[in-house]
Amino acid sequence: MTTVEPVLLRVEEAAEALRVGRTRIYDLIRLGRLRSVKVSGSRRIPRQELDAYVTSLLEEEN
Repeated sequence: MTTVEPVLLRVEEAAEALRVGRTRIYDLIRLGRLRSVKVSGSRRIPRQELDAYVTSLLEEEN
């Protein structure tokens, strides 16, 4: 049986994936470092945005 990874993550899930707090996720969204969408009034972060954010952190270090 295959498990399907969610395409959109709740703020809490994104925070858990990055090992940061919810407030930090909202800060990153506000600063334009992490893009998000609203679905039925709830903020969601596309999974690929987390990957792009981590890639940008790695590039900043070099």
